[in-house]
Amino acid sequence: MGLTFLYSIVIAIIAAFLIMPLTLLKEKRKGIVAGIVGTAIGLVVIIFTFYYVTNIDRNLSALWPLAIMATGLGVFSSTGKERLVKGVLFLAALVFGGYMLSAMLFNADEKFDSAKMKQEVEIEAFDEKETPASVPPKFARNKMKKAFGQVPNTSYYELGRLQIQKVDDAFVYIAPVEFSGFFKWVNGDTTPGYFTMSATDSSDNPKFVKAEMAYTPSSFFQKNVARHLRLELPETIFHGDMQLEIDEEGKPHYIRSFGKFVSARNGFEVTGVAVVNPQSGDIKTYALNEAPDFIDGAVSPEVVSLQNGYFGKYVHGFWNSLFGKKDVKLPSDQGTEANVSPIFNENGVMYYFTDFTSPKEGVDSMLGYSLTNARTGEATFYTGNMEESYMDSYGALQIVEKKFIEKKWSGEMPILYNFYGEASWLTPVLDANGFLQNYFIVSAANPEISAFANTPNEALRLYKTALQRGGSSVNGSSKAEEATTTGNVERVYKERVGDSTLVSFMLTDGTNYLVSTEVEPLAVYLKEGDQVSVTYLNTGEIFLPVKTMKITSLE
Repeated sequence: MGLTFLYSIVIAIIAAFLIMPLTLLKEKRKGIVAGIVGTAIGLVVIIFTFYYVTNIDRNLSALWPLAIMATGLGVFSSTGKERLVKGVLFLAALVFGGYMLSAMLFNADEKFDSAKMKQEVEIEAFDEKETPASVPPKFARNKMKKAFGQVPNTSYYELGRLQIQKVDDAFVYIAPVEFSGFFKWVNGDTTPGYFTMSATDSSDNPKFVKAEMAYTPSSFFQKNVARHLRLELPETIFHGDMQLEIDEEGKPHYIRSFGKFVSARNGFEVTGVAVVNPQSGDIKTYALNEAPDFIDGAVSPEVVSLQNGYFGKYVHGFWNSLFGKKDVKLPSDQGTEANVSPIFNENGVMYYFTDFTSPKEGVDSMLGYSLTNARTGEATFYTGNMEESYMDSYGALQIVEKKFIEKKWSGEMPILYNFYGEASWLTPVLDANGFLQNYFIVSAANPEISAFANTPNEALRLYKTALQRGGSSVNGSSKAEEATTTGNVERVYKERVGDSTLVSFMLTDGTNYLVSTEVEPLAVYLKEGDQVSVTYLNTGEIFLPVKTMKITSLE
């Protein structure tokens, strides 16, 4: 804080010399020093308060409004050659201010270049053996609130920002316990810890972890972690909120992305991450490629959301984004964090997912989707199959709402997956109180094909059947090679699903298969002891999807 005060004094003195006239008549010169001192004192209070409250960076480029004001007042207060000199400074300040204000009109191409993404057609196929969906954050937050009795001196605190993270190879939600007001901070001094809960198992109960934190977002004055970070790194350009991340030993750390302006003081490009120890206040900064392994979100969701906007809007410059809108695509606002949704791939690496839609009102056709690596910031844009029209995330949520209109349930956190070769939206469904009711899967290309169940895996099983009924042969099942086998049927189970029958059967070698009468009508006659010849997809699941099947005894 001392350096900020000293910086304010220096700027205030310079501004005071610009504002006050320096060449007065002899009888008036006695007031020059008093005027400069008085003006400087007033400006010190204003400038220091501004920097302290706003947490803005202490770069000279941020002072252009003060430069215009000070030189402008100086022109009116001075005479003769002094007025001429200050007039030139005033014009220079105006030109610089105009440049700062108009940068957004001319740096659109630079913004687009900074946010360029690799382009591919289809997303990597999803491995059906893994649980494909996370618990929606709204549901996790509700459960944490109900478990708040675990916190000592509960009345002092409230639940902070929820964030997903991988800890010890498990995907969990982390939420810090924050102060609920100024006087609670005065009495409490430190927060007691944070909550953690599984992000893949909705039956998991939140656990409170004790870890005292003095520097937090809800603390005040120098103990506010964002202000503490600014005071220690006064010239660094930050973007995005403070986020809590937990290391492998369970110790909490607050992190924040930093970088540089694209041009002037406009636009942002991430270059690194700052890490604050909330117990001691120690700060370390890292380039993105040097961030500690426990940090999953070195690039904040706010940064990714900003980059998505640059990539979608500025493909042909600024003016095209307002008028012609050729090739413009708008990132969706259906994400769970700053309009993006964090997900993890099969290797445990976190990505931010965003789908893009048309700027034309009333159109819910998806123009593509992006995945941004949360550690490196590298992004890939997937155009999807250009021969098919995909529904965007908003369209998927509308289908969920109409499906459960009587119960007033709604979807949250729609994510696009490649299930069995079909681009599909998977959406957790919540009731009006925010409790998880089921998982809903709908084809992005064929919205009439859908399924829902209490668990993601059960929803996937029903969706597989729905795809077969809808004419899909699940040819593109992820990482699945086509195989054939013959054998005798040992067990058979038949289940009526809509207008068709779903047949599950086990061969004597212990392998299990699943076929719909939509795919093989004669499967309805299958019985124990039959010999069959089966062509199936080796997905690695317990029940392997059948492409074709012959019952030898019926031939």
